[in-house]
Amino acid sequence: MNDGSLSFRFGPISPAAEGPLYEQIVAAVKREVAAGRVDPNLSLPSVRQLAADLLVSVITVKRAYEELERDGVIYKRQGLGAFLAPAGAERLREEKARAAREGLRAAIAAGRQAGLSEDEISDLFRSELSEKTP
Repeated sequence: MNDGSLSFRFGPISPAAEGPLYEQIVAAVKREVAAGRVDPNLSLPSVRQLAADLLVSVITVKRAYEELERDGVIYKRQGLGAFLAPAGAERLREEKARAAREGLRAAIAAGRQAGLSEDEISDLFRSELSEKTP
């Protein structure tokens, strides 16, 4: 049943996992948004509800929501709660594309430094692109 609120696949949010708890929450939200598994404008759980669900402090969730809002992934409405920003998914996609482009540039530079021709670099790229890796 979809009641208009958002449910995330957070994975392990734990002090034992890598990184501060609020960063784990931010990364989980961004991962779900970037993957297109959630619809824009759906409401997020309240700070208190998410804190209870994840067994973390309200301050941790508040900090995560503040960072997500600063990054343009969510927006808040006084008295209504927090919602995914419609442009948030596109912004995250652009960030991922920029990172991929930088990685490709680095790979091309490494290929050139190794003395590979453009055709050899292109062949390597096509070969890797055809691999069924996540």
